[in-house]
Amino acid sequence: MNESALINQHAGTSHSPVDEILPLGQMVLYGLQHVLVMYAGAVAVPLVVGNAVGLPLEQIILLISADLFICGAATIIQSLGVGNWLGCRLPLVQGCTFAAMVPMILIGKQYGIGGISGAVICCGIFTLICAPWISRLVRFFPKAVMGSIVTLIGLSIMPVAGNWIGEGGGGGAAFGDLTSLAIAAVTLFIILNIYTFGSGTIKNTAVLIGLIIGSFIWWMFKPIDFTIVGTTAWISFPHVMRMATPEFHIIPIALLSMTMVVVMLETMSSIMATGDIVGKKANADTLRNGLTACGLTTAIAGFFNLFPYSAFAQNVGLIGLTGVRSRFVVSISGIILMLMGMFSKMAALVVVIPKPVLGGAGVVMFGMVVVAGIRTLGSVNYRNNNNGMVVALTIGLGLMPVLVPNLFEQFPPLLKMFLHSGITIGTVVAILANLTLNGKGSSVLSTNHETSEPDLPPSSTAARRVAVRTVRMWLLLRKVKGKENE
Repeated sequence: MNESALINQHAGTSHSPVDEILPLGQMVLYGLQHVLVMYAGAVAVPLVVGNAVGLPLEQIILLISADLFICGAATIIQSLGVGNWLGCRLPLVQGCTFAAMVPMILIGKQYGIGGISGAVICCGIFTLICAPWISRLVRFFPKAVMGSIVTLIGLSIMPVAGNWIGEGGGGGAAFGDLTSLAIAAVTLFIILNIYTFGSGTIKNTAVLIGLIIGSFIWWMFKPIDFTIVGTTAWISFPHVMRMATPEFHIIPIALLSMTMVVVMLETMSSIMATGDIVGKKANADTLRNGLTACGLTTAIAGFFNLFPYSAFAQNVGLIGLTGVRSRFVVSISGIILMLMGMFSKMAALVVVIPKPVLGGAGVVMFGMVVVAGIRTLGSVNYRNNNNGMVVALTIGLGLMPVLVPNLFEQFPPLLKMFLHSGITIGTVVAILANLTLNGKGSSVLSTNHETSEPDLPPSSTAARRVAVRTVRMWLLLRKVKGKENE
C-alpha cells in the first residue's frame, strides 16, 4: 500500500497534511509502526540506568513500565498541544534521551535513584525557564560543536554494549565467554541482515526483531529464567516517588542541566526537521512550545523516578519514509505507549532478555547515535577556519574518562563527577574551543529554517542485487566445477 497516496486521498478533508485525521484503523496501524520503531530505544535508558544503580529486577520492571507510560503521555502532549504554550503540534514521538544516560549513571552511583530524580526535576525546570530564549544560545552551537557532542555521546555509551556482551547470562560464566560473544555476534548479524534486505516496517524494526530472535537462539543453548515474568502483575500504574524520594544536590543538578542544553538543541533540530517534512515550518513559537513540553514532561518524570525526555530522531526519519504526516497518528502512538506501560509483564519480558543479546543490539543502537554525529560533522566546512581543531579537542578530551577511567582519581570528590562524564567535558570544551578559535559564528538552526529533510534509510534494492548476483555466480561456478569433474 502506498502511504503517500493515502495521504493525498484525504488531503481535501484538512487544511494541512499535519492536521489530517485518517480513518481510525489506519491511524492505529501507522501509530503502532512508530511504537515498534522506537520501542527498543525507549526501554534502553531505564534498563541501563536501573542496572547501573543496582535496582532489583522488580523495580527495573516498574521503571520501564512507568517510562513507557510517560513516553506516551509526553507524545500526546507534544503532538496535540495544550493551549497556546504547550506542545509543538507536530508528529513527534517523545522518549528518554541517550544524552543524559552517562551523567545519570554517575549521579546514581553516588547519590542513588533519589539523587537522579531531584536532578531531573531541576533540569526540567531549567528547560522551562530556558525555553522562551533558548534560540539566543544557538549561536554557540554550530554544526562543528553539535556534531562533535553527539558523536561523543554515542562513543561514551558504547562501553555499555560491550559490558552487556561480556557479562553473559550469569550462572558463574567468565566475563567474555565464547558463548556470550557468539550469541552477541549472531544477534548483530541478524539485525544487519534484516536492515539490509528488509523493507518498510520490517526494516525499521530490525533491532526489535533481532532481540526476539537472539533471545530465542540463546534459549536453545542456555535456559532463560522467566520466573520474574510469572510473578509480575499484569497491570501496573505509575506511582509518584515509588522507588525513592527526590534528593537535591547542587553537583548533580548542574551536571544534568548542562546536559539538557544539548538535549534542547537536539529537540529543536528534530522539531525543525519534522516541520520541513510535513510542510509546516517551525517558527519561534513552535520551538518554544516544543521545548516547554519537553521541560514539563522531564520535571514531572522526576517525581516518578524517571529521566529527561526529548524527541526521538528515528521517528522523524520514519515520517519522511512513509509519507504519513498526520500528528494524530503520533497521538495514537502515545495512547499505545500508555497502554503498554500499564501492561507490566511486557516490561518483565524486556528484563529477562539475555545481556549478550542486548549487547549485540546495543552496538547498533548506540552506533547509530555516533552516525548521527558523524553525519552532522560531514556537513561542516573545515576550510579557512578552526573547526577541525574544535572537533579534535572535543572528541579527544571527551573520550579521556571513557578510555582512561582512573585518570581523575586524585581530584576532589565534587569535581570527580564532572570529570568522569566525558559528555560534560566535551560540551564545555566544544563551546570554549569554538568561541576561542572561531568566535560566535552563525547558527546552524537559523530562523530561516534551513534545516534539511533527514536522509531516508538506504534502499535495500542494491544490496539485494549484489546478493543475488553473488549467489548466481557461486551456483554457476559449482555447476562448471561439477562438469569438469565428470
